[in-house]
Amino acid sequence: MTVEIALYIKSVILAIIEGLTEFIPVSSTGHMILLGNFIEFTGEKAASFEIFIQLGAILAVVVLYRDRFWGLIPQLSSSQSFAKSIFYGEKKPTITHIFLGIIPVLIVGFFSYRVIKEVLFNPVTVSFALIFGGLIMIIVEILPITKKTDQVDEITLKQALLIGFGQCLAVWPGMSRSGATIVTGLILGIRHRAIADFSFIIAVPVMLAAVAYDLLKSWHLLEFADLGYFITGFIIAFLVSWASIKWFLKILTKVTLLPFGIYRIILGIFCLWIFL
Repeated sequence: MTVEIALYIKSVILAIIEGLTEFIPVSSTGHMILLGNFIEFTGEKAASFEIFIQLGAILAVVVLYRDRFWGLIPQLSSSQSFAKSIFYGEKKPTITHIFLGIIPVLIVGFFSYRVIKEVLFNPVTVSFALIFGGLIMIIVEILPITKKTDQVDEITLKQALLIGFGQCLAVWPGMSRSGATIVTGLILGIRHRAIADFSFIIAVPVMLAAVAYDLLKSWHLLEFADLGYFITGFIIAFLVSWASIKWFLKILTKVTLLPFGIYRIILGIFCLWIFL
């Protein structure tokens, strides 16, 4: 097998894993770090590839929630005043809901970027995060929390901000951005489908900011020869993410987070056994 063929095979495998795990609460970053070490796909260029294919996953959310995103635009040209339309637009969540849901993690991520990359991006810390996050999911699902918010349209500005703070846990690779937001939402009394919808919507600006920042810092590493497997990974990540989101939303209200929490704990313990 030539080096080029092996590279394409590894990129396809990683793109599939990215698509499968980006929006379900098992941590795509954690899986990519663990798998990358296992198949020896590491280094700065590999990291750039893993960042780039997240654009495919982002596109899947934009396509599936296109009506929600498109609904944000008319608010700015409605008969209401500009300020009123942002806070109390006819379509919800409003721009303000999204802003409050993303600003905490953007601030924390920006100021802790170096520490995250240098200290937390390794198989051992990821394994501990998988276990810790899994335990939290199981505990939250067991607790008798009354769910009063049934639809994503009913999420308040206060809840959006608190979800934003909860999302900050996701700067620890292995915790899972969707896992952190969904767990926070459940604690706040939001039903599974509603918080999952909100989690996916606010994922787009957060991931775009993170991907743009990372690619800006690593763009000089890329060559024209990388274009083929980068585009292949992008397309596969988009298709698999699209299918994964639809599947997750379909089963979430039936199985809750319990099986995902159990899976995380088992995977985390297994990886600690391998890498320690």
